[in-house]
Amino acid sequence: MTNILSEKTILLGVTGGIAIYKAVDLCSKLVQQGADVHVLMTHAAQKFITPLTFGAISGHPPVTDLWQLYEGEQIGHVTLAHRADLFIIAPLTAHTMARLAQGMADGPITATALSSRAPLLVAPAMEHNMWEHPATQANLSRLKELGATVVGPERGHLASGGVGMGRMAEPFTILEYARIVLGREGPLSNLRVTVTAGGTREWVDPVRFMGNRSSGKMGVALARVARDQGAKVNLVHGAMTVPPPIGVNVIEAIRAEDMLRVVLDLLPETDVLISAAAIADFRPVATYDTKLKKEAGQGIQLERTPDVLKAVAEHRRKLGMPRLVVGFAAETTDIIANARAKMEKKNLEMIVLNDVTAPDAGFGVDTNRVTILTRDGAVESLPLMDKEEVAFNILHRIRGLLGGQSIGWSPGIGSVIPS
Repeated sequence: MTNILSEKTILLGVTGGIAIYKAVDLCSKLVQQGADVHVLMTHAAQKFITPLTFGAISGHPPVTDLWQLYEGEQIGHVTLAHRADLFIIAPLTAHTMARLAQGMADGPITATALSSRAPLLVAPAMEHNMWEHPATQANLSRLKELGATVVGPERGHLASGGVGMGRMAEPFTILEYARIVLGREGPLSNLRVTVTAGGTREWVDPVRFMGNRSSGKMGVALARVARDQGAKVNLVHGAMTVPPPIGVNVIEAIRAEDMLRVVLDLLPETDVLISAAAIADFRPVATYDTKLKKEAGQGIQLERTPDVLKAVAEHRRKLGMPRLVVGFAAETTDIIANARAKMEKKNLEMIVLNDVTAPDAGFGVDTNRVTILTRDGAVESLPLMDKEEVAFNILHRIRGLLGGQSIGWSPGIGSVIPS
C-alpha cells in the first residue's frame, strides 16, 4: 500500500469542546485516505455535534455510551480496542485528559483507551489558563510517560475571546503525526535517509538569481514516504514551492555550494542518499552587492558550480558511506542514454529519469512518469503516478537493492557485500 493510512482501523475519540468542528474534518480526511474510522463520543461532545454527522462521514454509527459497547457475548470496548491500529483523541479536553492520566474507565473513550494497546495520539484543546494550570501540565506529563503522542495545542484566538495556547492542532497536522506514529516500525526503521530537494539559486545581485523550475515536490514526497516507513530522514532543500513534511530534519541549502557542504557533513550518518534536487550547473563568477543596471548585466561571466554527486563519490571511497546513492536525471533528448551515462559517471546504484518536456510530469506538477535504471542494467518504466506513489516505488526498489545486504563501495562500481 502506498498510503500508510489505507485499510488501517483508526479509533477517533471526540470530546466536548468548540474545536470539535475540526474533528469532523479530521474524520473526513482519514476516510479519504482509506482508513476504517470508528468514532467514540462523550456526552459533552454530543452537545456540540450530533452522532449522525460522524456516522455519515465514517460509515459506522458512533459509540456514544459506555453501555452501548456491550453487545451480545462480546465486550465491545475490548473488541474495538483490539482491532485498532491507532487511537486518536481530538479534541482532548482537560476533563478527559485528567481521566486518561488517572487510568479511569467511566466512558466509551477512557474505557476503550485503557483496553487498547494501539498507539495513542492526542490533540488537546482548551482555554489557555486551563492549559497552563499545573494540574493539566501534570496530567499531560503523565500521558507522555505512558507513551502518548501529543500534537499541539497551538497559539491563537480561543472561544473565550482571548489569545493564547489552547487551539487544537489543524487536521492536516494531526494526520501527518498519525502517519509518523503508524510508520515507526516500518520497513526502513533501521535506515538513515538523506533526501535533497528543490532548486538551487545562484545570486547575481540582491534582486536577480540564476535558478530553475524545480518545485521540490518530488523530494518532499520522497522524504514523507521514507518517514512513513520508519526512516530517520534529513531533507536538504533549496528553493521550494511546497512546505517540508513534519517529522523530518529540515536543512535549507539555497546555493549549490551550500548543498555540497550540508550533504558532505551528513554523509557519515547517511545510509541512503537520494539526490532529487535540481542543482544549478553554473553560477556568476562575481556577485554584486547592488542591483546591476541592464547594460552591466550583458557581460555576466559564468563558472561551473560544485558537482555534489561527484564529491559524494569521492568521499564514499574513504567513508564507506552512504551505503547506496540514488540520483535523478531530468532530460529532454536521448533520455535513456544520458541517464545511463550519468549513473556511470557519478557511480550511482540507481538513477530515476523523467522527461521534463512532458506536461503531466516533471517540474511543478503533482504527478510524474519516471523510468528507473539500476547498475545491473535493469530499466523499468512506470506509468503516470502521483508523486507519493512514485516515491513509494523508488523506496521499494531501494529496499530491494539493500535486500538484507549492505551496499559496499569500490571505485567505479557498486558491489554487494553480504552482511
